[in-house]
Amino acid sequence: MFNKSLLIALAKMFGIVILLVIIFKFWLSFSTNHGQKIVVPDLSKMSILKMKAVLEESDLAYKIQDTASFNPDYPPLTVIEQNPEFGEFVKENRKIYITLNPSGYRKVKLPSLLGKTKRQVEMQLKSLGFKIGTFSYVPDKGRNVVRGLRFKGKKLSKGDMIPKNSKINLILGDGRGGYVAKKQDTEE
Repeated sequence: MFNKSLLIALAKMFGIVILLVIIFKFWLSFSTNHGQKIVVPDLSKMSILKMKAVLEESDLAYKIQDTASFNPDYPPLTVIEQNPEFGEFVKENRKIYITLNPSGYRKVKLPSLLGKTKRQVEMQLKSLGFKIGTFSYVPDKGRNVVRGLRFKGKKLSKGDMIPKNSKINLILGDGRGGYVAKKQDTEE
């Protein structure tokens, strides 16, 4: 059963398999850059152009993901987040996923607020992400009833688009007199 030609054929096949495994192992090490380590640079607060140059210099690729909510601690259009994180080891041409800070707060549509109480309007504006600025008073029978809204000196109307986190000034009734609509609207 075990003649000489069978044993020679088995030895050749075994040798070929061992040779193929060794060749495959070296090819795999070469093609996957085995043992190569590139430290991921800190891209935090970098502009897009600077980030691109740093990654190209490090032989790394990048992909910009959707922007996040505006973060006032970071300059507009700079890197807020990266994955993999700073200091991790990666191989050449690895994609670094980048999240950018938008150019400003997103704009929010202003709801109808005239005729509501100061308290109601404050709560509604805060829930939409606005800040309450100053209060001014106009002659009106309703005490602390909202008679107008202002942003950067401009009178606001229902449906206006205002950047989130903006300060909105309230024009309130003083509770002492009649509302003179035409005179106040043109003055304010």
